[in-house]
Amino acid sequence: MDVKHIRNFSIIAHIDHGKSTLADRMLEVTGTIEARKMKDQVLDSMELERERGITIKMQPVRMEHILNGEKHILNLIDTPGHIDFSYEVSRALKAVEGSILLVDSTQGVQAQTLTTLQMARDSGLVIIPVLSKIDSPLARIDETKMELALLLDIDPDTILEVSGKTGDGVKELLDQIIERIPCPHVEEQPTSGRALVFDFKYDNHRGVIVYVRVIDGSFVKGESLLFAISDEKFISLEVGTFSPEEFPRDKITGGEIGYIVTGIKKPGIASVGDTITYTKKPLEALPGYMKPSPVVWASVYPESADDFPELKSAFGKLRLSDSSFSYEEETSGSLGRGFRCGFLGMLHLEIITERLMREFNLQLVVTMPSITYKVVLKNNKEQIIYSPHLFPDDGNIIKIFEPWVDVKIIMPTKYITPLMPFLYEHEATVKMTENFGDSRSSVDMEMPLRELMRNFFDELKSLSSGYASISYEIGEYREADVVRLDILVADEPMVAFTRVVSRRRVEEEAKTQVEKLKKVIPRQQFAFKIQGKALGRIISSESVSAFMKDVTQHMYGGDITRKMKLREKQKKGKKKMAGRGVVNIPHDVFLKMMRNKSE
Repeated sequence: MDVKHIRNFSIIAHIDHGKSTLADRMLEVTGTIEARKMKDQVLDSMELERERGITIKMQPVRMEHILNGEKHILNLIDTPGHIDFSYEVSRALKAVEGSILLVDSTQGVQAQTLTTLQMARDSGLVIIPVLSKIDSPLARIDETKMELALLLDIDPDTILEVSGKTGDGVKELLDQIIERIPCPHVEEQPTSGRALVFDFKYDNHRGVIVYVRVIDGSFVKGESLLFAISDEKFISLEVGTFSPEEFPRDKITGGEIGYIVTGIKKPGIASVGDTITYTKKPLEALPGYMKPSPVVWASVYPESADDFPELKSAFGKLRLSDSSFSYEEETSGSLGRGFRCGFLGMLHLEIITERLMREFNLQLVVTMPSITYKVVLKNNKEQIIYSPHLFPDDGNIIKIFEPWVDVKIIMPTKYITPLMPFLYEHEATVKMTENFGDSRSSVDMEMPLRELMRNFFDELKSLSSGYASISYEIGEYREADVVRLDILVADEPMVAFTRVVSRRRVEEEAKTQVEKLKKVIPRQQFAFKIQGKALGRIISSESVSAFMKDVTQHMYGGDITRKMKLREKQKKGKKKMAGRGVVNIPHDVFLKMMRNKSE
């Protein structure tokens, strides 16, 4: 295939703006998938993606489309739309020459769309603006077109309209992709070969399979290749393209998007952004590689101590298909052996724990998510704290530093007034507000990452009736005024519930957590207390009463003292049990506390 007839593109869109549905219609129009094999969200291969209606893993596909009698190859990379996966999206954008900016005509431009759009512009991509869901009775086509025209500084008439549901405008969009997006630039006589890794997966039989964009040269089966960053050699077992299943080919050449089967079965070798080159004539790695840094930390323990080896094995297998999370072994007095894990964000944490439970049939206990703090102690030593229960006592600390984030919120202007006290409550500093489009505003601000995790997303959606959208970037470390809050159950500290909170909110937070735990924790055969402890004292306390059992129900008639003796015996037994008993906390209690839900 002549490189002049190749077009590589991606779709930029906010969550639930119809990206995967549009990709389905493209596959139908180009005849890539037979009608009898067609299903919704073809490119979302994971069951979890279908349930949540989001894209988690990027899925490339190769389509053929004829324009003016000439056959063209269209390579689409369907990218995740969530903030947590922004680095993966940035690498996917480096693998293409153009991008479709897909905006839901019922919702307008969203914050995450702006963030990814800026990435695409920085990469020098050609942007094709497209409105989706034009068949919806709630569509605001003219209004959204004006928003996009102002944002991109273009003529509104150049914005295309499509419906992923009915297929309207999809063929015209495919034609415009060929017309507007340039073909890949490749060297005519390359001395070696390079390919950018933008994603990968793991196969039990064939090892790691890397998804690549060939930059220079070509790659064939049986070749000795090298990962430029990890410096690991391997022999290519198979090369091919996606349709959307893997389709083996003799070779993949410059400008094409395809896959290489490496046979590697060790975690930590393949990573997004790495470069594959020839072992004999190695070239330098392509620029822009970054090792994804964990943003959120949580400890994961098996519900049964016997499942620890299975959990360790499961983490190793997941790491083979997702190198962006980290884990290391740790031991807790109350929870036993487990792992301290780092994730890209809250969604990433939920996805990994959900996959552990579904794919490996494990019952887990997940601690409260936390962030990284830098603490200067009184002996002038600096510590990096990843886990709240390791946070030093208040009297041993000189200074604490925490990460801040730069945040952008887009919402209807009428919600700006109630937004301001909400931002103050979350310690946010507003830098700039701006009106754009018809009665919509954007707010740029900065705030502690700790506050962003404190139910910020859910409360913002509630405050704005679901209309607000948000994007954020991790910023610098700043001094913080925070303390450790311990939750005690029957005088035993529960490591899973320990958290670091703002000093000014510690009493309110202790009361909230204690009351929430009291609602969800099952009663025992004995009475016990749930307490919130911080700053060396008990701040909040609630009692959980014991199960009541009538031990005299089998007795009829006789002297009342018979029943009194039996009740006294029961009282002594309850007292003994309270001294020795252990409160068993079921798995779902930990999950409800983690997700800020008490139902």
